[in-house]
Amino acid sequence: MPNQNGSVYGLTLLSPILNDERELVSHDLQIRKYLAGLPTDERSPFAAAPGTHLARLVVMDDVIYVGMPACEEHLRSKYLVFESNCDCDLVTYLRGLAEKIPQHLDAIWGHCVGYPGVSDFTKFLAYMKSCQVETTFFFAAVNDKTVGDTLLALQTQRAVAEFIADHQGTKPEQIQRDFLEFMKALREVTCPAAGGKIPRRKIKTGGRNE
Repeated sequence: MPNQNGSVYGLTLLSPILNDERELVSHDLQIRKYLAGLPTDERSPFAAAPGTHLARLVVMDDVIYVGMPACEEHLRSKYLVFESNCDCDLVTYLRGLAEKIPQHLDAIWGHCVGYPGVSDFTKFLAYMKSCQVETTFFFAAVNDKTVGDTLLALQTQRAVAEFIADHQGTKPEQIQRDFLEFMKALREVTCPAAGGKIPRRKIKTGGRNE
């Protein structure tokens, strides 16, 4: 179905930005400044939203004329573009955003035409749906795993690669003993934080640190 790829939902929003000539700083520049100040690692507000594989926000000034046979067209206003891939349905995801990061949503979308704020979720949901366009391209690398599953898989991949590199030239019987210890320890590690780098886990095996 549109916007859905396996268990992953793709959300694309195009929200027209206010154009008020009385403002000393234009609304699009205020959005750009605010976005530039947001962290992009595990401290990102969108990392706090449930099930976010990816979130991207950009200000679109206009469409680009690529030449014939295309027609030259221009937007009537600048747009805030929001793209996200998430584990849940649209209503659940938007409710999670409204509950977890309402101050950021208001600070960003407050510069867009008709934005009602998050205090009334029914109006907020209706507004977001009115800005939604169909998603046909997904950034998530998987379509049947949650964010947590994916982070654990990446962490395991890194740990296994380091185990192999550290055991080059080791006797087979020692590798076997170490690998059994390694697997037991690996099952006990916690999931990495969303938005952050995959950490190197210190997993002791046979006197080695993985």
